[in-house]
Amino acid sequence: MSEAALAADPAGRVRALLEQRTEANTQFFGPEAERLARLCHVMAERFARGGRLVAFGHSPAARSDARHVAVEFVHPVIVGKRALPAIGLAGEGGDLVNQVELLAAPDDIAIAFGADEDGGEAARALALARSRGCLTIAFSPAGAEYEFEPPADDPYIRQELIETLYHVLWELVHVFFDHRGLLTGRTSRRVHDAGASSFLYPFLGEDEHELEPVVEDVRLSVLMKAQEIGALRAQTLSDNGEVLIEAAAALRASFERGGKLLALGNGGSATDSMDAVADFRDGAGSRHRWPAIDLTEDTGILTAVANDIGTDAIFSRQVIAYGITGDSLLALSTSGNSRNVIEALAEARRRGLQTIAMVGYDGGAVASKALADHVVVTRSEHIPRIQEAQASAYHVLRELVG
Repeated sequence: MSEAALAADPAGRVRALLEQRTEANTQFFGPEAERLARLCHVMAERFARGGRLVAFGHSPAARSDARHVAVEFVHPVIVGKRALPAIGLAGEGGDLVNQVELLAAPDDIAIAFGADEDGGEAARALALARSRGCLTIAFSPAGAEYEFEPPADDPYIRQELIETLYHVLWELVHVFFDHRGLLTGRTSRRVHDAGASSFLYPFLGEDEHELEPVVEDVRLSVLMKAQEIGALRAQTLSDNGEVLIEAAAALRASFERGGKLLALGNGGSATDSMDAVADFRDGAGSRHRWPAIDLTEDTGILTAVANDIGTDAIFSRQVIAYGITGDSLLALSTSGNSRNVIEALAEARRRGLQTIAMVGYDGGAVASKALADHVVVTRSEHIPRIQEAQASAYHVLRELVG
């Protein structure tokens, strides 16, 4: 279908965008599943020796991924999984090479985002990290030991695949901590018990802990997680296609009247709001550039409000400061129940902003109480998969706005 035909048929365009994502997801994770499993093992060895994850990226979109992977490792949302040391470095801290030179240590894991779009800055930082003895990971040719190139030219699809990849690394690196012998060079015949988090590793056997059987179990888990996000992405874009089309039309009209977009979220959803704002500000290809403000960006405001009033007000106070009638608010929440998100949506309505919410689980209070004008529900209880499907949703929203 031609671009003109897709523009005249937004529902067809949503279907086409979903088909592109489904195909890329299959092409990417099938061939890469074993390498990802082995990378999880090598990463676990590094963490066991006291290493850290050092993620970095210069561009606004790359910054969001560096922040996202860091928060997932530092603040695990899965009960019983250990916090692992990680730091996200971005352009506001200065040249990435200088930052890596000051902070990277030999047992660290260096992961570079946007190495194909920053004039070589991330690649140079990666080369320095590798010379220090760091394990290196990238998503384009950049001289890393592990390079994973998404099979898509569309930057939004590439970002979605990369987000799933680092979520999978975060989830499955923990498998090898349950097999301490694989991290010390000793085999163990202890029976494995994943406890309350066993649903994450359905293929993990309770046999002797030799490396190859565990790698195979993790490989199968990678494939399962790729299938899960494929199905969840299809549910999100299919069930909510009309909502996204209506939200895009309203958002485009707001922009054309001089309005702006405010975006917000907590944790990983905060970094997704960073990405959404970066995408709306960027005019790559035939897209227009639109004014957008990330309400998670100003740490001075966030910490001042949280300290003096409370975390429930960190976004609503900014809606008061920046929002005017005719603007729009995009709220990202995996639960649909976050108090600071709900307070911001309420304040936005009082001030005449149109509101768009992307929520997980059953939609929570945001959906059940119709707290936003347009509500996109991703029906899952697994936070990483929810965030990945929401990335597809706000990218499709961006595409439809044009």
